Amino acid sequence: MQSISDVERETGVAKETLRVWERRYQFPQPTRDALGQRTYSAEDISKLRLIKRLIDLGHRPGKIIGLSLDALQELERPKNGVHGAAAGDERAAQLHSCLALCRSHRSDDLRYRLSETMLQSGLHEFVVEFLAPLNVMVGEGWAAGEIAVHEEHLYTESVQIVMRHAIANIPARRDEAGAAPRLLLTTLPQERHGLGLLMVEALAALGGAVCISLGVQTPVGDIVEAAMLHRADILALSFSSMMRPKQVADALAELRGILPESVEIWAGGSAAVLRKHPPSSVRVLGLRDIEGALDAWRERRIQPSDA
Repeated sequence: MQSISDVERETGVAKETLRVWERRYQFPQPTRDALGQRTYSAEDISKLRLIKRLIDLGHRPGKIIGLSLDALQELERPKNGVHGAAAGDERAAQLHSCLALCRSHRSDDLRYRLSETMLQSGLHEFVVEFLAPLNVMVGEGWAAGEIAVHEEHLYTESVQIVMRHAIANIPARRDEAGAAPRLLLTTLPQERHGLGLLMVEALAALGGAVCISLGVQTPVGDIVEAAMLHRADILALSFSSMMRPKQVADALAELRGILPESVEIWAGGSAAVLRKHPPSSVRVLGLRDIEGALDAWRERRIQPSDA
């Protein structure tokens, strides 16, 4: 039998996420040792590893956690076969098609293609499975001199238009007894890249959060003032690889020192320092983690966490 810390380390599923799944989906159902601490079986760990892999492939936790081990394995199997290869080839073709439209300056066609892909796949899958790798491709093309600055700007503007329209059409959920966290989103003054922020806003809005976006390049003092005025529960900050590690670490430490502990700080993006040296008292999240993190926030408001 393994402890909850062991399971977190072996599966990549955070402790608080395990607790949320236990209460919400009745899996896993750990036993308790003599001290009342959760312990997990080898079968639990095997299933959790598989669930984590499927979530990383884009499946939603609520759709798969209740499935049997056989059903989960069946879901994963096509990804390794001919069907999965064909799907991967099709997705790669779609990505390269959007890149070609950007390079040929066909902004209207690019926006149409992005919107069409989003309608076909749904906003969550579009953000996680399509837009995230497309952003990487555009960034790499710009860094290699294959995409001009004006073409990168055209791409950014096109994505912003499509994403803003999609976010505006997400139905608002009723905030029952404070169940909807108030999420303040922005970047630091040195960070002008805002697509990551939009992607987080879309996923958070899908997860039922009330999103207040300040856009990019907000001074620290203004971030703090806005967090207080808007009664933010969570401050979400996006960092690109262009940010210097010291800038990231110093700003996060400053914000954590000023904001009350009741305001959580979430950080994400491609800045390597977030993974290599994650700051204390700040949650470092990827796009796939947003839904689970919102669920965990709600659970913490309902009852204090235990071991």
